Amino acid sequence: MSYAIIRNTKYKRENLKGIFRHNERRNKNYSNDNIDKEKSYLNYSIKSPQYSYEKEFDRIKEKYNLKGQIKKVSNIACEYIITSDHDFFERIGEEETKRFFETAYKFVVEYKHLGEQYIISAKVHRDEQTPHMHLIFLPVVHTTDKKGNSIDKLACSEFWKAKDSYRQLQDAFYKYMVENGFDLQRGLPKEETNRQHYSVEEYKKITNFKETKEVLKNMKLELPDVPDITDININRLSKKRDEKILEEIIKPKDNVIQNLYQDNINLHKELARQTKIVEEAEKYQKERDKILVNNEELHNQVENIKAEYKEKEFDIEWKYKNKFKSLEKENRYLHKLVDKFRETIDKFIHWICKKFDMGAEDNLIIEFEKETRTCLDAEKQIKYEEREKEYEYEL
Repeated sequence: MSYAIIRNTKYKRENLKGIFRHNERRNKNYSNDNIDKEKSYLNYSIKSPQYSYEKEFDRIKEKYNLKGQIKKVSNIACEYIITSDHDFFERIGEEETKRFFETAYKFVVEYKHLGEQYIISAKVHRDEQTPHMHLIFLPVVHTTDKKGNSIDKLACSEFWKAKDSYRQLQDAFYKYMVENGFDLQRGLPKEETNRQHYSVEEYKKITNFKETKEVLKNMKLELPDVPDITDININRLSKKRDEKILEEIIKPKDNVIQNLYQDNINLHKELARQTKIVEEAEKYQKERDKILVNNEELHNQVENIKAEYKEKEFDIEWKYKNKFKSLEKENRYLHKLVDKFRETIDKFIHWICKKFDMGAEDNLIIEFEKETRTCLDAEKQIKYEEREKEYEYEL
């Protein structure tokens, strides 16, 4: 039975240009030998981008006001490669193949409630040996901000936050396709198979594919033409006959055997070399995966620390803004209180002078300040008291 295959790759902004040209078949030449450009007219889009992937990213981000911190090293887009094996598509025929990819597209729209608006492109390739779909999307999570408002946030690390995210993806995709009538089975997880997933190009590089293919191509395994024994003159059965059999039948066969033996030796050496290369590649891949996991964990820790301190910074800023507003309000009130006190004092002095017929107000104020050594003007009084303290300190 055939497998339901869906694989994910994360991309930074700098990757999008090359991916766009490959997926949308904008190149004149391709390093992938499996691409038959004469069949590229069979390719079709379930969703076409209006612009390049980079411009589409900018357009979608602005249109839907996507939140999230985006840096140069950030993964801003993902690509699903969706397919099965060649025999599966041959078996179900063209119409069901089309329905297969349309159903897979609907799965992506619904998975994690992504939404069709965050899909940049969905391109089906029919110009290679096995039909497959390249689907580019933005890893958007639907969440809330600190105030509880609903927001859409571009965050690749949060979209694939769970340690078994890809296992969940494989399970969900398999279940969805089977429920929609496709006779497929769930592939074994890599923890059980101990296999690494390589693209065709990666596999060709790792196994030195082109050289191996050339060796196999040049191996001559066919037998030479052998003369019919009846062509030999019976009347000349003698030493000449034996020599002719030896020269025309036995020796050519011996030569074929020797050539095949030498070819087998060469092939064995080549395969041994390829095995060693693959073993080294596997070792490198394990180290690479380990480094990537560590880097991702460190990146997540840094992002968590930044988010924590950003939240604390926001709390402190909010706290001091409120304190500042409170002090401003209190200051305005005190100014108002002082102004009202001055106004009341002036009215009181005027009333006293008029009530007791004490003459000019200014004379009363002067006598009060002189006898009590107190200024009715608060600012002058404060300055006077400060000078007094300075004088006492100097003594």
